[in-house]
Amino acid sequence: MAQKRFEMHLNPNLDGSYRIALNLAGNTEDASDLVQESALRAFRSFRTFQEGTNFRAWFYRIITNLFLEWSRKRQREHISNEDVDVYLNNHFHNVSSHSPSPVADMIEKMDIERVHYAIHSLPEEYRIAATLYFIDDLSYQEIANIVDCPVGTVRSRLHRGRRLLKKALRPIAEQQGIIAACA
Repeated sequence: MAQKRFEMHLNPNLDGSYRIALNLAGNTEDASDLVQESALRAFRSFRTFQEGTNFRAWFYRIITNLFLEWSRKRQREHISNEDVDVYLNNHFHNVSSHSPSPVADMIEKMDIERVHYAIHSLPEEYRIAATLYFIDDLSYQEIANIVDCPVGTVRSRLHRGRRLLKKALRPIAEQQGIIAACA
């Protein structure tokens, strides 16, 4: 019975979970491992999930925490992951659904591989917030719940992440003629 309830909650969230994992991890192999391990952890602790609350936020928090755990472990072991996955095209969707912004408009028109690289190159705390906001359309409050920080911190991380993305994507936008080059 518990397994069927768990699957009922998990299945509609798998695509979004994979998008989040792919943007956090940066490659398909680690993203798949991240989702699979997170699903296993979620199933093991499903008894702690309160029916009627937001399963997606609960599960994304597990993914995010597991990613941070893996990231810290890799830093300790001095493992660097420099692979940038180019298959995001299949999973990228409406970046500007929250509010129109110059960064979101620019991202919509650009080569998705370069956008993915720009997002993946953000510092971890900004990358997590940007991925959850831009890629998976989560609200500030949902992101705050997932990363376990105040809403103001989420806003600050998104603001700084946008600035870094704008700086990284501007030359590409100029090159593609999306915006005029500054004289």
